[in-house]
Amino acid sequence: MNKLYFALSLLNICALSLSAQNKKPAPKPDSIHILQPVVVRGYLSQQAVLSIPASVAVITPAQLKLQADNSLVSTMNTIPGVRMEERTPGSYRLSIRGSLLRSPFGVRDVKVYFDEIPLTDAGGNTYLNALDFNSIKSIEVLKGPDGSLFGANSGGVVIINPINRYTDSNQVAVGLNGGSYGLFHEHMAVDEGNATNRFTLSQAYQTYDGYRDHSYMQRHYIQATDQWKYLPHNTLRAIAFYSDLNYQTPGGLTLAQFNANPQASRYATATLPSAITQNIGISTKMILGGLVNEAHITDHLRNVTSVFGNHVDFSNPFITNYEQRNENTFGLRSYFELSGTPKPNYDWKLNLGLEWQQTNSDINNYGNRKGIKDTTQTSDRINTNQHFFFARYAANLFKRLHAEAAVSINYYKYSFKNNYPLHQTGFTNRDFTPEWMPRLALSYQITNNFIWRASVSRGYSTPTTAEVRPTDNVINTALNAQDGINYETGFRIRDSYDRFSLDASVFYYHLRNAIVRQLHPDETEYYINAGGTKQPGLELNGTAWIIKQNTGSFIRGLQLKEALTLSKFTFSDYHVAGANYSGNKLTGVPAQVSVTSLQVLLPQRFNVFVQHNYTSQLPLNDGNTVYAGHYNLMQAKASWTWLIAAKTKLEIYAGADNLLNQKYSLGNDLNAVGNRYYNAAPLRNYYGGVNLLL
Repeated sequence: MNKLYFALSLLNICALSLSAQNKKPAPKPDSIHILQPVVVRGYLSQQAVLSIPASVAVITPAQLKLQADNSLVSTMNTIPGVRMEERTPGSYRLSIRGSLLRSPFGVRDVKVYFDEIPLTDAGGNTYLNALDFNSIKSIEVLKGPDGSLFGANSGGVVIINPINRYTDSNQVAVGLNGGSYGLFHEHMAVDEGNATNRFTLSQAYQTYDGYRDHSYMQRHYIQATDQWKYLPHNTLRAIAFYSDLNYQTPGGLTLAQFNANPQASRYATATLPSAITQNIGISTKMILGGLVNEAHITDHLRNVTSVFGNHVDFSNPFITNYEQRNENTFGLRSYFELSGTPKPNYDWKLNLGLEWQQTNSDINNYGNRKGIKDTTQTSDRINTNQHFFFARYAANLFKRLHAEAAVSINYYKYSFKNNYPLHQTGFTNRDFTPEWMPRLALSYQITNNFIWRASVSRGYSTPTTAEVRPTDNVINTALNAQDGINYETGFRIRDSYDRFSLDASVFYYHLRNAIVRQLHPDETEYYINAGGTKQPGLELNGTAWIIKQNTGSFIRGLQLKEALTLSKFTFSDYHVAGANYSGNKLTGVPAQVSVTSLQVLLPQRFNVFVQHNYTSQLPLNDGNTVYAGHYNLMQAKASWTWLIAAKTKLEIYAGADNLLNQKYSLGNDLNAVGNRYYNAAPLRNYYGGVNLLL
């Protein structure tokens, strides 16, 4: 808790300092810094974050630039309530407010969009690791259940923007970096356009030997976007990417093995071979494309429509079998926005829309003979359909009160048949009862720079294809959706000169019928509905310029940021296999996470960035009998930018991760068979690189 008190004290000192400064005589008009509000597009139209009655976070291009550009983990973990892990290079795991419970790997219970195109398919799978870091221009995170506009989810929504909306200048960028454990990453991008058309093409290649044995990764990535302004207020965007990702998975270690040699991959046992012998790993080839049309039909009516599709070729040789999936998704998302004529004390907007997706999956399992497919074990076909209709009404009253009411009705079904060994000719259908997901929210502008908010919303999340048909190869038609109610309140405050801001939230989420992962003795998995959870939490996100940006002193700017997450999540009613886990802490969720960062601007365009992440211990199994220890991660990055010409600059940078040389596991295997919980993260490591912008 010392870390918590220290962070809050710093923010308090900053607030008092800025308050005192604000009592000074007003600056001359030409020296006043005009506040540029951070905006989000996630709630269907562009809005200032300050007034949104929801817990949202925005990662801007400037914030992305401060982090190492080889992984999203450090960047995403700067957002309170968000936990991102990397079990091995290329293997992401993302959760928002405890949704990690049902995610042995990947992303579940969180809806992810790539622009207006769902990256999450109808079956609930999200191949977030397909993306290259440099293809992402900004990120918006909407925390808590928000299915009223985005369909079934009970964790939150992530919107990834592949187009830089913060600039419209032409640019050619080339970057190259490398580092410890065989890291190599190059990327190139061309961004060219005029008043009516803007085209971008980017390419990247990354390879990494990894810290552990059998943890090599490689990704080829190419992305193209084209934005055509065919009328003064109408645009058509074409978006596409192709990703070819391969990475080895070293597997979990016991605590004794982790302590003896954290770099080792999973050892053989009396009954099972080792990770190296079976050559376990994952290969994902993904192509995604879509069109997004934004049309202003009249001054008060606009429509946004996207049509999209993707294809995924996935293979996973594992210890016990070899899984291969062929998945095809196509869909449509469209909504209208009707806005009233603004009046002095009343302004309103109405949205009506729908989203529809279909994912067809061929899932085949074979024996794994040292990384090569062997005899067919089972072959299934699963077709999943998910669609919903939504409506939202938002009004501003007396320029102080902002009110929103939104609701969606969600439909979900899947059909399946076994091609081998049963050779079924017809499909069996599993239809879920349509579910309503309402949301009510208010924000009130107490002063120009202090806004209070409150909301209540329902979360609802259907089982994913990987949960309906898990690795035990048994289709579980008894698995039901989970749902719950989230109550939340908070405030945002800033000073008039854009030097201090604080965003605080407290919430209580009561989840029912929680989907929980279980393991058979042979390590194949299955899922059950296991009662509920109680999830009260507190999140703080503060920023302060201790020394404001200037051009005259040695320190040209000193910025402090603090992201604090406190989670007291427990199982409320959890009985399984004769055991009662009610009252236990939620598996995989740390009680406290504090991320503190400091940015120092120096003369001659030198920049120094330091970040400290404290994560408390967390339970590794539902019984709370084993915990992963707490850790302190320190990272730093220094960069220098040389202006070669008016539009040409060279950036040179170097950085280090885990400066304190902490021995820790990032991406634990929860409820692991044989107590193989631990996936060791790298010890102290370094990187460096150059970027050339023309």
